[in-house]
Amino acid sequence: MNSLKRLTALGLCAVILLSACGAFALQDGFRTTYTYNYDYWSEMQESPDAYRVQQVVYSTSLGLETPMRRPQSLYVRGEDIYVADTGNNRVLQLRREGENFTLTRIIDSVQGASPAGFNSPNDVFADEDGNVYVCDTNNNRVVMMDAQLNFVRSYTKPQDNTFDQNLAFLPSKLVVDTSGRVYVRATNVNKGLVKYEADGEFTGFIGANPVIYSLWDYVWKEFFTTQEQRAQQASFVPTEYENICIDKDGFIYATNIVFSEYDLLWDNAKPIRRLNSIGSDILIKNDRYPPIGDLEWVEQSVDYGPSKFKDITVLDNDIYIAFDKTRGRVFGYDPQGVMLWAFGTKGNSEGAFLGAVSIEHMGTDLLCLDENENSITVFTPTEYGSLIYQASDQYLKGDYDGSADTWREVLKLNANYNLAFIGIGRSLLRQDQFAEAMEYFKMAHDRENYGRAYRYYRKEMIEKNIGWVVAAVALLLIVPVIVRRIKKIKAEVAEYEHKKALS
Repeated sequence: MNSLKRLTALGLCAVILLSACGAFALQDGFRTTYTYNYDYWSEMQESPDAYRVQQVVYSTSLGLETPMRRPQSLYVRGEDIYVADTGNNRVLQLRREGENFTLTRIIDSVQGASPAGFNSPNDVFADEDGNVYVCDTNNNRVVMMDAQLNFVRSYTKPQDNTFDQNLAFLPSKLVVDTSGRVYVRATNVNKGLVKYEADGEFTGFIGANPVIYSLWDYVWKEFFTTQEQRAQQASFVPTEYENICIDKDGFIYATNIVFSEYDLLWDNAKPIRRLNSIGSDILIKNDRYPPIGDLEWVEQSVDYGPSKFKDITVLDNDIYIAFDKTRGRVFGYDPQGVMLWAFGTKGNSEGAFLGAVSIEHMGTDLLCLDENENSITVFTPTEYGSLIYQASDQYLKGDYDGSADTWREVLKLNANYNLAFIGIGRSLLRQDQFAEAMEYFKMAHDRENYGRAYRYYRKEMIEKNIGWVVAAVALLLIVPVIVRRIKKIKAEVAEYEHKKALS
């Protein structure tokens, strides 16, 4: 009897463990590997690792007497890395030489500024001339200093009627273009990015998030509530951006984490935007789904909900990479908005994150900042990842043969990689090999490119065979006429012979 009870208890424990594992797998988006992608049917597919951890940089390895405390931002200029060490009211400047990271200086004050020290600096930027800009959040300013840390100017609350003077000016993120114009993301400002000219003059806002609301919300608010109730309800207002970065061409990439998860797949949420000079979103989206991170999530879940991009960085080849705080993952997209790879997870082991907050790149290496672990994880591309970059670069440079060959090398490492089929098809298409391109687009289930290749193939076939087509049409038109003429002549001859015989 006791043995039966023990067996029953063990069986129940096994069932509970299996159920828990199944629930965890479901919550984690059916993820079974570190690196993955999605197939045509939006199913998660394991893939070779695109990146590997080269090293993790901690305060101790930098020789800091006071360890980093809740750092909020990274910025890279050349071999220099700037860290907004927010909890310590300072900026750290590091130098990377190969695998060695050294602390070159601690920036905790500005010579000639008042106040001289920082108060909760949340972001940092350095331009080509060595000038350093800091979002000095709780001092209500963006401060600019030269390479020797001498004060140059401050960018403060705009004294303009378009800016609500009752709001505190709390700059949290910034970028600077090649002309010296400063774009600031300020907390509680939902009109877009605050724009300053190089001389510090405020010139307005750009790129406000569009207001998103359902038709039912609008109808209910307008027709089924009283004026007093409407006054107490939240207004339909734009949301703030979460983070911004600027690419080599001066376009600003912005991330947004405030949206309805039901708007993601239909491209209404737009968690990533690419803003031109007038603030219009010009991000290209030529994949089946917009760039939103994971395609599977647990509804209304904080830990397993949709991807929310805390930061973004853009490589020189226009590939952009977003850092997801929900699951600590990194998502790479090509300039057409097609996912290249995704990797990462939550945790405190190498390559995992507990507080994903900022991402930057040095060449194709990635630097990921964790605000909870107070660490910088350095990722370098694997052979697989390097081949993807190489194939993309070759295509952009017009080396279509080389690009196709490199994509074939990618397929040797990952036979399920749809983008390789598409890449080979694109290369063949640019070389006027339309029939071959159609085959690769068909394998990738790429209907749009298949249709484009088919139209070119059909045109080519018509041009090659136009002579035969004309001859065939001519025969179809002329032969019946000749046959009818012959029949008519035969009939006339027969009638003539008949009449002659009667006479």
